[in-house]
Amino acid sequence: MKKIVILGAGTAGTIMANKLSGVLDKTEWQITIVDQHERHYYQPGFLFIPFGIYKRDDVIKPKHDFLPSGPEVIISPIELIEPDKNSVKLANGRVLSYDLLIVATGTDIKPEETEGLVNGGWRKNIFDFYTVEGAEALARHLKYFEGGKLVMNVVENPIKCPVAPLEFVFLADWWFTDQGIRDKVEIEYVTPLPGAFTKPIASRYLSNFLEKKNIKLTTEFSTGRVDSANNKLISWDERSVDYDLLVIVPTNMGSDVIAASGMGDDLNFVPTDQRTLRSKQYENVFVIGDASDVPTSKAGSVAHFQSEVLLENILRFIEGRSLVAEFDGHANCFIESGFGKGLLLDFNYDVEPLPGKYPLPGIGPYSLLEETRMNHWGKMMFRWIYWHILLKGGELPVESQHNMAGKRAG
Repeated sequence: MKKIVILGAGTAGTIMANKLSGVLDKTEWQITIVDQHERHYYQPGFLFIPFGIYKRDDVIKPKHDFLPSGPEVIISPIELIEPDKNSVKLANGRVLSYDLLIVATGTDIKPEETEGLVNGGWRKNIFDFYTVEGAEALARHLKYFEGGKLVMNVVENPIKCPVAPLEFVFLADWWFTDQGIRDKVEIEYVTPLPGAFTKPIASRYLSNFLEKKNIKLTTEFSTGRVDSANNKLISWDERSVDYDLLVIVPTNMGSDVIAASGMGDDLNFVPTDQRTLRSKQYENVFVIGDASDVPTSKAGSVAHFQSEVLLENILRFIEGRSLVAEFDGHANCFIESGFGKGLLLDFNYDVEPLPGKYPLPGIGPYSLLEETRMNHWGKMMFRWIYWHILLKGGELPVESQHNMAGKRAG
């Protein structure tokens, strides 16, 4: 019997396990899924915890509830991947051989990569919201926050869900307004980018949006260290930003096992063909989701769109046919903007976010690069879709390839 091993049972790994389990002959292929955690995290929901919109139980469920029944599920850290030997060593001592490997090991925050970040102020007046623990600690802090300067900082890119830090300051503007203390809070968004977003048209829209909400935008700030004793964020070129409360997106890096196995770049992301999703080094290794170095957003929507192409290519690989180079970098993401409204972006490798209607031209119901209540409800409904459809490999009424229909020049 031939073997497929999937490393990681987060969004990308779970989707692929379900899709493959539904199409492969169980008498010919054994699927094994490895993950070190028994619980599945709905990561887009972490953003809402600091503001009391979601709680821990809303974003955490048992992994087994979403994995197919046929494959073997192993809960264990991964010690080493040996692609030259087609094997994986687990921390529990077991060695798995494979004919085909899918790497879906994701990415994690590494606050220790920034000097001074985890010293003194960490989880006191310096917080992340990319972990449940960080989001809950920030919620407790905000509950008693009476005013001062809030700084939202992205240390460096790439990061998971690139719009999440923008969403945070938009929600903070709403939160402090709702608490009646917005006039006592200064909000500053500090980014290494030259604008509010990576793409020019969306950056212009979002920069104007920040200005409208009286949120200061500081660009091209490459964070070098944090002086928590004096509440200062300091760049590599010695510029500084003062804060009373620092909310930060630390350096994001791929799994440590990718580095240990010699399979990653400087940030532990696996070099991957951006169209076929096959490893650039090993022909029987495929990569999906945040684990790869493909130049698109690290987001759940991307993993979903990738899964359609990856499924086709795995079946082609098994049958000895040439792969299709069809993943176009498609990403879309709702941006919660506060006050019951939101925006939506839809783009790919070659086409930046543009205004228009989505997914139906002229109808929507969602509006691109426009603040609407429908976009807000799209964001809120996505949690149900995530748990009940997306994770289980179900079909969504959205094409995996980017479509220009309904969009107009920005």
